[in-house]
Amino acid sequence: MSGPSPDTDRSTKAGAARSLTTVPPALRFLTCGSVDDGKSTLIGRLLYEQNLIFDDQISALERDSKKHGTTGDDIDYALLLDGLEAEREQGITIDVAYRYFSTPKRAFIVADTPGHEQYTRNMATGASNAELAVLLVDARKGLLTQTRRHAVVASLLGIRHVVLAVNKMDLVAFDQSIFKSITKNFAQFASDLGFKEIVPIPVSARYGDNVSSDSANMPWYSGPHLLSCLETVDAETDSDGKPFRMPVQWVNRPNSEFRGFAGTLTSGSARPGDEIVVLPSGQTSTIKTVTGSDGDLALAGPGNSVTIVLNEEIDVARGDMLAALRDRPQVADQFAAHLVWMANEPLLPGRSYLMKINHNWLTATVTDLKHRIDVNTLAKLAAKTLAINEAGVCNLSVARSIAFDSYACNRATGAFILIDRNSNETVAAGMIDFALRRAANIHHHHSTVSKSARAALNHHRPAVLWFTGLPGSGKSTIANLVEAGLHARGIHTILLDGDNLRHGLNKDLGFAEPDRVENIRRVGEVARLMTEAGLVVLCSFISPFQAERRMVRELLPEGEFIEIFVDTPLEDCIARDPKGLYRRALAGEIKNFTGVTQPYEVPQDPDLHLMTVRDQPAALAAQVIDDLARRKIF
Repeated sequence: MSGPSPDTDRSTKAGAARSLTTVPPALRFLTCGSVDDGKSTLIGRLLYEQNLIFDDQISALERDSKKHGTTGDDIDYALLLDGLEAEREQGITIDVAYRYFSTPKRAFIVADTPGHEQYTRNMATGASNAELAVLLVDARKGLLTQTRRHAVVASLLGIRHVVLAVNKMDLVAFDQSIFKSITKNFAQFASDLGFKEIVPIPVSARYGDNVSSDSANMPWYSGPHLLSCLETVDAETDSDGKPFRMPVQWVNRPNSEFRGFAGTLTSGSARPGDEIVVLPSGQTSTIKTVTGSDGDLALAGPGNSVTIVLNEEIDVARGDMLAALRDRPQVADQFAAHLVWMANEPLLPGRSYLMKINHNWLTATVTDLKHRIDVNTLAKLAAKTLAINEAGVCNLSVARSIAFDSYACNRATGAFILIDRNSNETVAAGMIDFALRRAANIHHHHSTVSKSARAALNHHRPAVLWFTGLPGSGKSTIANLVEAGLHARGIHTILLDGDNLRHGLNKDLGFAEPDRVENIRRVGEVARLMTEAGLVVLCSFISPFQAERRMVRELLPEGEFIEIFVDTPLEDCIARDPKGLYRRALAGEIKNFTGVTQPYEVPQDPDLHLMTVRDQPAALAAQVIDDLARRKIF
């Protein structure tokens, strides 16, 4: 048995391009569902029955089936897609396996995704570009939590066509009542997920029942087999009928005579003479030329990578969007979105993350988590955070206005990812719902007296002295001594202490991670406002997380934030225990206590490092004052 040659594949694709009116476009679909429901086996069997496996692959598959297989003496078709050694040894899918294949009727790109809960983020990756989902269910087990979770993620990511493949029918004696029960239960669960079409098919992936031919074992089923369904489904692509959009990936300027804007059309078309708008600036122009890899084009469509030259010389940068003049995307710096959380560390509203959207990299903050989605009931649950593999709805604020469409209107321009700023790990996939217009009538008020004028009147520069360290490290003691020393020198100061602010501004906050993040966010904003008055602001806070300390630093101009690490060994802090908090925390009476049940992230490169085991508080305070003089704060 042998597979198609590369030339055959190319001719098939070429034929599809020439006959768009008779041959459906290539279909991108994924297999998903709970672990061990037979996703890899189903696709492996489909490839085998379509003679799409090379002879050497069959020989290798037979050998691997004896070593790693789970089907006795039979060929284990799952091994065709489980390419990682860990996958074969454990008998599970870990990574997303992509396969291209074609039949005389259609071309396909399939993403075989893992079923384990810990790899839900891999499933989301596979779903992000798919137009149809083949959702497998083990006939013996029915709908499981992970089955529902994958259905919810598929819906969130814009998939509107689902094949419900009830697998392993051979293990339930091809019982029609079991198939009908599972189909009914799924229809009830998915009624609010927005699927356009759900096609239930009873299959046995291991033996090929209803995979690419009708099964004689289930005469009671009169619907299509899987391959027939895939070949005929009319799964519209996201770019169908959508207006022109092209996020700019690169400004192409090889010399002073040429300036073009390179990118990929995510939807719509572009031709010379078309009127366009550049967003977010709002400047307008017309297209002069559209150039592809083979030269100038009369027309470019979705998926084409091109360089566009405009008739007018206007400012365009990477991350800007070229769009249809009379059908524009939204532009905002706040929006509501669905999030699928992918990281082991939970989502913390108020924390600063990096967002990547339409070739833009910018800081973003979840300002409000509206609710978490229960994957079993689709109920909207109150939540302060999202854990790994959970989905929810939130409001986000980004550093500057950007152009985007709602994800429901355009999956390419409405999708984004969030990245942890410390680890560079992708922590979430996001889908924009709509722009938030709440601040459209709010503008910055510019006062007559400037920050520099206030500083000149004070005869010193403003600054934020940020004292951080473990509870009991001596932060407040040293900060008090520093303020007294500065006051004696005529420096205008204010001291913000963690305990004091929790009596007023932050009295509504607890000590869980989300509350700690919000605590520091508020303090940072207050400190920034006080520097506008020209003050030296002394802030004494545990502030255990690097991300929040960096967030405050980025609120201020270069040189105005001075991070002071009060370094005291944990055992010394416990021995001091001036408030008796360590004793209570170690006894389990206080939860979320830094140094005991909550981590403290040590500053990696503080502006000033105070070692309390070497010097007394007065000497350490003198070091701080000397450092301020060296920095010419006064």
